Amino acid sequence: MKENFLRPPRGPAEYAADALRVFGLLGVVFAAIRLQPTDAGILALTLPALVAPRFLGARASFDIAFSAIVLLAAWSNVIDLYRTVDGWDIVMHVVCMAALVPMAYLLLAHWGVVPATASPDFRRRVPIVLYPVLGLALGAVWEMIEWAGFVFISDDIFVEYHDTISDMAVGALGALAAGVLLAGVRLDRA
Repeated sequence: MKENFLRPPRGPAEYAADALRVFGLLGVVFAAIRLQPTDAGILALTLPALVAPRFLGARASFDIAFSAIVLLAAWSNVIDLYRTVDGWDIVMHVVCMAALVPMAYLLLAHWGVVPATASPDFRRRVPIVLYPVLGLALGAVWEMIEWAGFVFISDDIFVEYHDTISDMAVGALGALAAGVLLAGVRLDRA
């Protein structure tokens, strides 16, 4: 993983992916100086996610899409799109899980838990079956973090039973869609 992270970018797409990471870091600095501390905290939570594709050796196209989605989700919170745009929460849960779950699969493949997409042991059905399961698990963790934020940080964080269940359900649908679409696609660098 360290070798992947330290490897210089090759080609315009890898430079673009790294530019998104720099944008994420600058966003945290901007929020810390000009916005609320909670906004800076929300944006700071994106930083581990933004470097994950680099550590895991994700393909540049997947890295760009993943990083853009992570930044969009965080900035949607900062600029209050979740409260001001009807259905934005649902859309973002679908899109975020469609991005987060394949990245989680890359991590599991790196650890040897599941076969890498380039492995002869890989079967196209694996993402179709496993992605929704991972989506439900990640969705549960996501909702627990929202609940902890509500209880321990700010009661401005919206937590409600129907919202929690619908977020997890649509997240699983996003993960399933990603599994179907990416069943035969290699997400790591060749």
